[in-house]
Amino acid sequence: MNTKTLCQWKCFSVEQSPHTLPDGREIEFTTVRHPGAVIIVPVNQHGELVMIRQYRPAIGDWIFEFPAGTLEDKENILECAKRELAEEVQLSADHWQSLGELFPVPGFCDEIQHLFLAKDLTSCSGELDDDEIIDVVTMTQSEFLAKVANDEIKDAKTLASFLKIQAKDLL
Repeated sequence: MNTKTLCQWKCFSVEQSPHTLPDGREIEFTTVRHPGAVIIVPVNQHGELVMIRQYRPAIGDWIFEFPAGTLEDKENILECAKRELAEEVQLSADHWQSLGELFPVPGFCDEIQHLFLAKDLTSCSGELDDDEIIDVVTMTQSEFLAKVANDEIKDAKTLASFLKIQAKDLL
């Protein structure tokens, strides 16, 4: 393979390589290579969703989202979810359930997001990454849906994760 790395930044890279399409045509395709990520849907003892309100420099705004994070090199997926839950909302969970996977931007990126439901939550200590500014918030399902309807929740991974837990009748 004649793969060219066009850009390398932290754990992401942009690579160009030849690719054969299903109809046999040969193309050069550029892909963002991503190590994968986890998304956690924490539900507290009252059945409320534990979320974060995080400032995102790429869009220059605050968004509501579920805790999430990028896998570190050779990190176990569930261990990453546990680490991110502690770091972002200072919680640990006794009950973990896999909700499947998402492909957030398959048109140009190979990222796989691994979804988890986390219950039986207890407080713990965790430390945010240097570039994170996060407020922890809780909301009922009705409040969540109202924020979706009012265009206050726009984060795709959060919307897809909520749909998954609803479709699986887990709330």
